Amino acid sequence: VRSVDYFIAMSQSVMDDLHGFDAVKPKKLTVHPLYDNFGKAISRTEALSRLKLSQEYRYILFFGFIREYKGLDLLLKAFADERFRMMPVRLLVIGEFYTDSAPYLNLLKEGGIEDRVIMHNEFVPNTEVVNYFCASSLVVQPYKDATQSGITQIAYHFDKPMVTTNVGGLSETIAHGKVGYVVAPESNQIADAMYTYFTDDLEVTFTANVKEEKKRFSWGTMIRAIDDVIK
Repeated sequence: VRSVDYFIAMSQSVMDDLHGFDAVKPKKLTVHPLYDNFGKAISRTEALSRLKLSQEYRYILFFGFIREYKGLDLLLKAFADERFRMMPVRLLVIGEFYTDSAPYLNLLKEGGIEDRVIMHNEFVPNTEVVNYFCASSLVVQPYKDATQSGITQIAYHFDKPMVTTNVGGLSETIAHGKVGYVVAPESNQIADAMYTYFTDDLEVTFTANVKEEKKRFSWGTMIRAIDDVIK
C-alpha cells in the first residue's frame, strides 16, 4: 500500500478495508467490468451439442476453481433437496479441485445425487468457457466469503441469470429479484432461490434484465474511474 499512489476498488468491502490501511491517498470505487474475452455467445442447442449433453434438461452451472470458501458443499446440499429430484434439472460442476475432493464426492453419495450432477474437474481452456455458460440456464455462486468474483462478469457477458450469496461485494453487482437472487450462504436459501427460479419460469424475464443491467459494467466505466482518480 505504501508504494501505491492511487487506488481502484471494485467492491465497497475492499474500499472499506483499504481505508483501514490508508485514509489519505486518492481512491475510486467502480464496478468490476465484464469479462468479454471468451468470445460471442452461441445458442443453447449448439452448446449442448458440443458438450454432448441432453436437450431434455436445464442446467445449473458452478464454474471455477473449487476452494473451500466457494461453497460448493452448500450447493450440493441445496441440490439434494427433495424438490429437485423430479425436476428436469441437472447440475454442472466445472472446475479443478484446489482442495481435497473427498468431502464433495461424499456429499454426492450422501445426497443421492451422483446421477444428477455432471462433474468436469479439469482445466477449461478459454475457448471452451462459452460452451458451459451457454448450455446453462442459471449460474450459482454459493460463496461463503468473497470480495468480488469474475464469474459474475462472465455470466453477465453471456446473459445468464445468477444466484449468489450476500458476502463481500457480490450483492453489489446482482439486482435481487431482477437478474437473479442474493441469499444468505445457507443451503436451504440457495435451494429456495433455485426452486423459485425454475418453477416460476423466470429465465426469459431475468435474461432480458441481465442484458440491460450489464451495460453498467462496460470497460469504459473502468477507464473513466482511472481517469478520475488520477486527476
